[in-house]
Amino acid sequence: MPDYSHTETVNASPAAVFAILDDVTRAPEWLKRCTRLDNLSGGPTAVGTRLKYHYKDGNRTGVMDGSVVAREQDRKLTNRFTDKMMDVTVDFDVAPGATPDQTTLTHTVTIDTKGFGKVFTPMIRRQLPGQTTDAMAELKRLAESGA
Repeated sequence: MPDYSHTETVNASPAAVFAILDDVTRAPEWLKRCTRLDNLSGGPTAVGTRLKYHYKDGNRTGVMDGSVVAREQDRKLTNRFTDKMMDVTVDFDVAPGATPDQTTLTHTVTIDTKGFGKVFTPMIRRQLPGQTTDAMAELKRLAESGA
C-alpha cells in the first residue's frame, strides 16, 4: 500500500491555510491533477460531506467518489476517495507554527490499490512523493501569497 507524508512550514496562519484546504473549489489551484472537486452535499464541509474528485493524469481523465471523514476547524481535514482501482485517503494536519503567522502543515496520502489497480502499485509508489511535495509547494505558495 503506497503512502507518503510531507511536512512544510507555511508563513500563513493555520486559519488561512485551513480555509484554502476546506474550500473544495480551490483544489485545482494547488493540486495539479485535479480539474474539479465538487461538494455534492452542498453547504459547508463537515464529516459526511459527499465529494466528487475530477482529475486528469496524462491523457487519462477520471472521477472518484469521496467524502469528508474527519474535520476539525483549523486543525485537521481528511477526505477519502474511491474508484474501481483504488481507495485513497488524503489527510491534512494543520498545527500552529513558531509564530502566530506560521503553520506546520503535514500532508499524508495513503493509496490502497485493488483489482487491476494493483498492477500500478510500483508506479504509484514512485510517483506519490513527487506529487505530494509538488502539491504542498503550490499550497504553500498560495497561502503565503494571501490569495
